[in-house]
Amino acid sequence: MKCYRKDYPRPQFVRDNWENLNGIWDFCFDDKNLGEKERWYESFPGDRKIRVPFTYETKASGICDPAMHKRVWYRRAFQADALRLEKERFVLHFEGCDFETKVWVNGRLAGCHRGGYARFSFDITELLQEGENQLTVKAEDSFDMRQPRGKQRWIANSFGCWYVQTTGIWKTVWTEYVPKTHLAGVKMTPNVEKSCLELEYCIEAPEAWLDGELMIEAEASFQGMRVGRIITAVMGKTIRATLDLFVKKQDCLEWTVQTWSPEAPNLYDLVFRLIRKGELLDQAGSYFAMREIRIDGPNVLLNGKPLYQRLILDQGYWKSSHLTPPSEEALLEDIEKIQALGYNGVRKHQKIEDERFLYWCDVKGLLVWSEAPAAYQFSDYAVEEFTREWMEIVRQNYNHPCIITWTPFNESWGISMVKTDRMEQHFTEAVYHLTKSMDPFRPVIVNDGWEHTVSDLITLHDYEEEGETLKARYSEFKKEILDGQIYHCSHKSAMANGYPYAGQPVILSEFGGIAFDGNDSGWGYGNKVDSEEAFIRRFDAVTTAVKELPYVCGYCYTQVSDVQQEINGLLDEEHQFKIDPEKIREINERKVGYWRSFM
Repeated sequence: MKCYRKDYPRPQFVRDNWENLNGIWDFCFDDKNLGEKERWYESFPGDRKIRVPFTYETKASGICDPAMHKRVWYRRAFQADALRLEKERFVLHFEGCDFETKVWVNGRLAGCHRGGYARFSFDITELLQEGENQLTVKAEDSFDMRQPRGKQRWIANSFGCWYVQTTGIWKTVWTEYVPKTHLAGVKMTPNVEKSCLELEYCIEAPEAWLDGELMIEAEASFQGMRVGRIITAVMGKTIRATLDLFVKKQDCLEWTVQTWSPEAPNLYDLVFRLIRKGELLDQAGSYFAMREIRIDGPNVLLNGKPLYQRLILDQGYWKSSHLTPPSEEALLEDIEKIQALGYNGVRKHQKIEDERFLYWCDVKGLLVWSEAPAAYQFSDYAVEEFTREWMEIVRQNYNHPCIITWTPFNESWGISMVKTDRMEQHFTEAVYHLTKSMDPFRPVIVNDGWEHTVSDLITLHDYEEEGETLKARYSEFKKEILDGQIYHCSHKSAMANGYPYAGQPVILSEFGGIAFDGNDSGWGYGNKVDSEEAFIRRFDAVTTAVKELPYVCGYCYTQVSDVQQEINGLLDEEHQFKIDPEKIREINERKVGYWRSFM
């Protein structure tokens, strides 16, 4: 894509004047909670260092201390140009900091944010001075089960499938200069049927300039040829426009679009320009795709055609850096290995991944289920924290074509009584409808795995290790399982009480989890296998069993890589293949059973 800049943190909204603040920062634990009282934002204690964006729990940070420290502080210097600040604003961006963040610039409070997985920004222009400036950050985390935490443990030691906690800055910190009058954001919605892109602009401008003289231009191109352009007068801080698309063939214009799919991930380049009286005030590079995802009876349709989803569960952990990807190259390598295994998508499990991952999924054509990190205790506080952060996440990642499904809840985590409790059921309904209010187009799964309330897909989790047993269970008891009359696994029913199955598409969204014998420190699902041949036999049996189920339109295998004590990945903890990928690919892509009708 024309807008691509290596390591740029937000690849769908690119400007040239930015600085990456990752690297060595001053660092301090604050176990006695003295930092604010002693004004550490004015005089930072000690000489300890940390490598940002890696958390102190990781080896990559240079500290590698897995113990919980509830409060941590960071400091570093950065430069500002006084001449530029006369005409521009200076914005400080955090892609992710867990959980409560306070930021000071030159000893003055710049802003606060709660939530470990949504990104946030502060305009710090008024706090700057010429030359060197001091940035100080306090991050406060806890073992509170009410806060959205995903796979982070809430006790001192790791257990089950919960791992070492992530505290403080864990994604890129960066700055950029933006014009005083600038484009703050764009929501992009493709309309394949009408061959257009619907745009909703958010403009930062003085009220006096919203007089029709300020114009916003969008120009789209495909493979270097301009295919659409629209100029819209800016009469308010939020405005809408429709960009019609065409492609030129010989001497005529043909109204058609190039759609995006895993087989053909076509992307359009897009440039936004903010202009007043002929003067270019702001410019940002972006991209988009034309694709439609919708439900049609028992099928999920991509661009009007049934889509069989061959997904793999991806927790996004690395041995030395935990939740933080070690590099952009590591993200791209994972995507290419997933595709080499014959999968066409990932269920990004309990994590909101680095946006560069979503960019490369857009480019490579890898489907993504975006899943919220769970809390583990229901309360008014948990409802408020989850809802606010989930809405931030949906808004921030809406434009990525690779995301085809939103998954706010998983396995009744944080809503343990949802099968029968009306308060918890109301909560799931509210989140479903709030998500639909921001994005009416993508399917929303409410409670992936079991005990669904309102949900566009019905998903089942089952780690049965015998393929014949798995196939028989879902062949013989289809109606009873989907109606919630019998438990399908783990003593859980597919539907919560009062929510009958209504004919939605069905996907087996967790199964497999096969681990090798010989590593007593880790675990997988079911009995471990002692050889690659035994692994392939079992993998083939369970995968083929799912594909032969006539009413199931996709699956998600567990999982991409080993994660700490959980050793059931197709890749090891260093993200290297444990199994010949061609053998796995052949099984995944083999056309058997119901899948033939999708081809």
